[in-house]
Amino acid sequence: MTSLPSRRRILSAGLAGGALLLTGATGCATGGAASTGSKELSGGPSGTASGKVTIWSWDVAAKAIQRLGKVFEQAHPGATVEVVDIGYDNAYDKITVGLGAGSGLPDILTVEGGRIPTYIGNFPNALVDLTSRAASLKSQFAEASWRTVTDAKGKVFALPWDSGPCALFYRRDHFQQAGIDPASLATWDDYVAAGTTLKAATGKKLLILDSKQDTFFSQLLQQQGQSWFIDGKVAVATPAAERALTLLKQLVDRDLVDFENGWDGLVSGTHDGKAATTPTAAWWDGTLTAEMAELGGKFGVVPLPAFTPGGPRTSNSGGSTLCVTAQSKNPETAWAFLSFLLADKANQASMMQHEGLFPAFLPALDDPYFQQPAPYYGGQQAMQLFAGLARTIPTVEHTADDSKAGDIVTTAVNQVLHNGADPGTVLRSAARQIATATGRQTAG
Repeated sequence: MTSLPSRRRILSAGLAGGALLLTGATGCATGGAASTGSKELSGGPSGTASGKVTIWSWDVAAKAIQRLGKVFEQAHPGATVEVVDIGYDNAYDKITVGLGAGSGLPDILTVEGGRIPTYIGNFPNALVDLTSRAASLKSQFAEASWRTVTDAKGKVFALPWDSGPCALFYRRDHFQQAGIDPASLATWDDYVAAGTTLKAATGKKLLILDSKQDTFFSQLLQQQGQSWFIDGKVAVATPAAERALTLLKQLVDRDLVDFENGWDGLVSGTHDGKAATTPTAAWWDGTLTAEMAELGGKFGVVPLPAFTPGGPRTSNSGGSTLCVTAQSKNPETAWAFLSFLLADKANQASMMQHEGLFPAFLPALDDPYFQQPAPYYGGQQAMQLFAGLARTIPTVEHTADDSKAGDIVTTAVNQVLHNGADPGTVLRSAARQIATATGRQTAG
C-alpha cells in the first residue's frame, strides 16, 4: 500500500522489525509455529458469494478496497463489503489483542508483509488456512512475497497484495554536474566512489539515513538473499551481514550520509536536495510526484548497485497482505473477495494506477500501464524497470521472531552508524542477544 505520505511512513517504520513489537512463542523457520488445528476452507467454493464481510485497513489501501468493493458487490448482488479504516497508529495493537483474545476482529485483516510471519507463528490458529484454494496461485505471485504468507509446512494463511521492489532513485542534475553516469554504478564499491566524487563537485551527500531507526541495513541484507535467520538459526553475524554493515560504515566514515529524523526528515531532505540518491522501493514514486511535483524531470531510476559484479540488483521494502481471521462468520465470501481483489490482473493493475499499490501479482506487471514513459523521470519507463526487478527480488526466511531480532539489530546498527563501532563485533554481540531472547541457536 503505497501512495500517500502517511503510507510511506508506514512502510519505512515497519522494515527493521517494527516499532510495535509482537511478542509470543518462539516459532519454526519460515513462518513460525506449526499450524495444526487451524480453521480451513473446504476444497472448493461452496456456492455464490453472499452476506457481509468486514475488512480492517487504512489509508490508500482502505480506499482501494472501498472502490473495488463496490465492483464486487455488483458482481455478487447478495454480498456486502464493509471497510473500516482503523488508521495505522494503533492498528497492530488492535490486531494483536484481537488475535490473542479470539474475539473482536473482522472477517479480513490488512497486515504488512514484514509482520504477517510473526502472526502466523505466534497465533497459528487465529487465521484461516487458505491452502486448499490459494496453493495453486503460488506461481503467479512474486516468490519473495509468497514466502511471507506461508508457514514452515507451506500452508498459506494470507494472499500477498503489494510489494516494494527497490532501485536507486537519483538526481539527474547532481550527477550531470559531477560528470557521473548513473549507469556506471554496477556495484556498491562504484557507488561509494561516485559519492566521493559527487560530494567534491556538488557539496551534496550521497543518501539520507534515519538517525534513529535505520531500515537500509535490512534492505541490503535481503539483496543478498538473507534476513535475520537461516534454517531457523540466528544469522546476523554472517559474511552477508558484515558486508552490508561495513558498507554503511564506509558511507558514514566518508561523510556521504545526511542523517535526518524519520519520514518527514527524509521527505524534506530529498525535497531540499540534501542528497543525490535514494535507494528505496517503487512506492517512493508516490511521494516524489505528489510532494515534489516541481522537481519533475530532475529524477531518474537505475537498479541498485550489486555487492559483486553480476549479483542481485534489487531488494524489497514494504508490501502488505490480506488474511481471513478464524473469527470470520463468512469465510467463503471473504475468500471470494480476496481472490477477486488480489488474484486478478485487471484489479491489481487498477490499484497501481489509482492508489499506487505495486502488485505482488505477477500477471498484473504485463499491463500496458507499466510500459508508459514517465514525464516526471524525463520520459524514462520507470515502472517498467520496477516491473522487471519485482520478478527477481531475493527470497528470505521469515520467522515468528523477526520482530524481536529486528529490534536488537537496530540497536547494533546504530552503534556502528553513530559510535563508530566495528561491524563484525556488534553483529556477533547482536547474534548472541537474539539467541538468548528467542532460544534459537546461532548459525555457524
